[in-house]
Amino acid sequence: MATSNRVIVYGGRGGLGNVIVEHFKGKSWWVCSVDINPNDAADENVLVDPNLSWTDQEGLVCKNVAQHLQENKVEAIINMAGGWAGGSANSPDFIKNADLMWKQSVWSSTISAALAAKHLKSGGCLVLPGAKPALEGTAGMMGYGMAKAAVHQLTKSLGDKKSGLPENSVALALLPITLDTPMNRKWMPKADTSTWTSLEFVADLLHGWAGSQEGRPPTGSLVQLVTKDSQTRLVCE
Repeated sequence: MATSNRVIVYGGRGGLGNVIVEHFKGKSWWVCSVDINPNDAADENVLVDPNLSWTDQEGLVCKNVAQHLQENKVEAIINMAGGWAGGSANSPDFIKNADLMWKQSVWSSTISAALAAKHLKSGGCLVLPGAKPALEGTAGMMGYGMAKAAVHQLTKSLGDKKSGLPENSVALALLPITLDTPMNRKWMPKADTSTWTSLEFVADLLHGWAGSQEGRPPTGSLVQLVTKDSQTRLVCE
């Protein structure tokens, strides 16, 4: 590999993941996409079989990533996998949706953490997919809120010096409110999009964190993306 900078993007074929892959490729990074579908823009792809168990997914992903990397380490592992599903306790799809949310956000985040323990450089960066609404109750989307809250807790644990991550690395969770995706525009055509966070902003932010230790929040931080009048600021806790 001639390229010195490397990143693994978990969920690299999703709406946000695709923008992140293209952004890093535009900066001449080597990119490995991990998703159920391949991303043709990535240098390498690791495909996830959603029908496999949690442990089997972990085994398959870790094996294939290791084959692509060989002895090389990566500057960053970015997990933006996941989706959204609603449902309160009396919803007929409550457990079904909660199961889906857990698989998309928690399974992918724990596997990303396992990858980071093996392949992240000293001083590297691991980013996981949180959500600002999950800092409080989410009665209308209980499974979603529960899964994201678990990612928040995982991030806090990974920020501890005993977490098993490489020395001087950081683990961060990104907590958007609403991302400006084509699907969100389709399903919420009358929403105030000036409060939505652009995908390009997120990709540029992650590239900055991946490329330099300067300006990163402290490890274990939950980083809220608060957008108003199309301007986004970070709120860390």
